[in-house]
Amino acid sequence: VQLVESGGGLVQAGASLRLSCATSGLTLTTVAMGWFRQVPGKQRELVAGISSLGNTKYADSVKGRFTISRDSGENAVYLEMNNLKREDAAVYYCAADRVRFSIRETADSWDYWGQGTQVTVSS
Repeated sequence: VQLVESGGGLVQAGASLRLSCATSGLTLTTVAMGWFRQVPGKQRELVAGISSLGNTKYADSVKGRFTISRDSGENAVYLEMNNLKREDAAVYYCAADRVRFSIRETADSWDYWGQGTQVTVSS
């Protein structure tokens, strides 16, 4: 299984970014997929997740601004991030969980991880 993130970068506050996660070795309808983020000194936190059934979950801090989606034909998962704030700056990780019907918030519970992509937000 491989997960490869892309799309991070430096943006100004208020701007948008779209993160992509290209997957291989997975069938997206048989796993839960998620985006986590981490800043130095803090635990990795769930930003958004989508179950195998298509149910979604978002962190309160990103509700209404971020949208997770998947394209099974492309074997890819996306995170659309709008109205970015300085506090959104972090390394963003794509993850897959074989416990597919739930979106678990504990990072240690997830099975597969990408290498991460940096998002920097300037004021």
